[in-house]
Amino acid sequence: MIPGGVAEDDDDDASPIEEVRMTVPTTDDPTLPVWTFRMWTLGLLSCVLMSFLNQFFSYRTEPIIVTQITVQVVSLPLGHLLARVLPTRRFRAPALLGGGDFSLNPGPFNMKEHVLISIFANAGCAFGNGSAYAVMIVDIIRAFYRRSISFFAAWLLIITTQVLGYGWAGLMRRYVVEPAHMWWPGTLVQVSLFRALHEKEEEDDQPAAEGGGRTSRAKFFLVALAGSFLWYAVPGYLAPTLTSVSWVCWIFSKSVTAQQLGSGMRGLGLGAFTLDWTAVSSFLFSPLVSPFFATANILAGFVLFMYVAVPAAYWGLDLYNARRFPIFSSHLFAFDGKGYDINAIVNDRFEIDMDAYQRQGRINMSTFFALSYGLSFAAIATTVTHVALFHGKEIYRRFRASRRDDRPDVHTRLMSKYQDALGWWFHSLLALSAAVSLVLCTVLKKETPGLNVLSEYVIGLILPGKPIANVCFKVYGYMSMSQAVSFLADFKLGHYMKIPPKSMFLVQLVGTVVAGTVNLGVAYWLLGSVPNICQDALLPADSPWTCPSDRVFFDASLIWGLVGPRRIFGPLGNYGALN
Repeated sequence: MIPGGVAEDDDDDASPIEEVRMTVPTTDDPTLPVWTFRMWTLGLLSCVLMSFLNQFFSYRTEPIIVTQITVQVVSLPLGHLLARVLPTRRFRAPALLGGGDFSLNPGPFNMKEHVLISIFANAGCAFGNGSAYAVMIVDIIRAFYRRSISFFAAWLLIITTQVLGYGWAGLMRRYVVEPAHMWWPGTLVQVSLFRALHEKEEEDDQPAAEGGGRTSRAKFFLVALAGSFLWYAVPGYLAPTLTSVSWVCWIFSKSVTAQQLGSGMRGLGLGAFTLDWTAVSSFLFSPLVSPFFATANILAGFVLFMYVAVPAAYWGLDLYNARRFPIFSSHLFAFDGKGYDINAIVNDRFEIDMDAYQRQGRINMSTFFALSYGLSFAAIATTVTHVALFHGKEIYRRFRASRRDDRPDVHTRLMSKYQDALGWWFHSLLALSAAVSLVLCTVLKKETPGLNVLSEYVIGLILPGKPIANVCFKVYGYMSMSQAVSFLADFKLGHYMKIPPKSMFLVQLVGTVVAGTVNLGVAYWLLGSVPNICQDALLPADSPWTCPSDRVFFDASLIWGLVGPRRIFGPLGNYGALN
């Protein structure tokens, strides 16, 4: 139990979820300070640095993503350092801030400050690449369409897409955060790490022969951290070729088929492997966090898709004239296999020029890209079916349990000691962000020229020929959901770690605005300073600025927006069977 804290460990009131009982402590110390100078300083610094680095490296061929765990590790010694060097004298706060005394150093650096710092840094990083999703709209306008957009309009676009999700999260808190049956497995990983970093394990005095002398969790973590830090210098600096070792291509260096099959960067990656952890975790969450069955499921699907479906369609069926185009590419092509001249079919109003489109002909895709979209269409329907058949009863049972069990568990009771964030705060944010979004997309439309594919498809049918309207709709539809889920995960972390709700609200809101602003600033800097950024054909062969995520985002704006789904996946296109 934390000294001076409150413990509630009655078995009748414990969490009904075994994993939560094993991981989350049933103690709390409401006297621990959370709104400290240390928290604000390290939280703001972490938010700025994490947003800067993630946005900067998102343009690389293999993006490096700085995760929340990195902030957790780095901020711990800094917090202890500030607790040692900051003065302990007390100051009088201005009347405007409520008066009263405060100190820059109210005592030892505690776990609640540490949790808030991590949430602060992670507030604007819901998307997989660690930066605000809407920045890619700015990227494709400036780097691919070669048009301009003002910083203020872009800033409004980014902030509204992020804050809109925050409003939805506030409305859903009572349904997915407070009920004990609504548990978040990923959040338990964070709880375990915080406890490993802060709670001292009891030393085992038994001899090593009797099972004693084990390395503590904290020491093991530090050893693993130091080892991974030192190793990254090898693939990251000394031997970059270790990022993708395509030995098949080395043996058959003159065979085009071998390059298509074996290349880890431009082909199917048959036999290729990597010794660079950033390549493993560049586009998906760390496999160290996800359970083995999930990783094995992804591997099975990968093998079936990449080594059965794609080769059969390319070499066996020559599906959609597949051999005219690269087997693996996210670019778009004309019928003769040359790159499609996109800018030639975009008019001054940022819409499709139908006469130019008729002259150039239909858009064609690589086999891999086309089948990926077909798989996405299938996934929309199969996900609903799978969840209903395999998890429907469990979802219904947990939903009923969360509504029927009026008696709160130990964690909800401990949180009841703190004043809750008022509902109208979230309602106001939702209404304000929605209103600004409408103004941005209507009045300022000339200046702002999971559901991801589904939202693209819907708006592509409603507004064909308008690429920027399409991606804006997609970002508002997809990102508001994704950001809401991210905020709710942080709310659940705060719930488990007993963080006052008002502190959570303010830290997340400030972190969201700061992170989005930094993301946009870095984007404008790189887009204006790196020649031909994101343009593969114009970049040097060894240039890392290929922008893989932005390239896919740009192609999606063409497929779903400029040309439209009816002219690609409908009766007017080449890929109707995939639909």
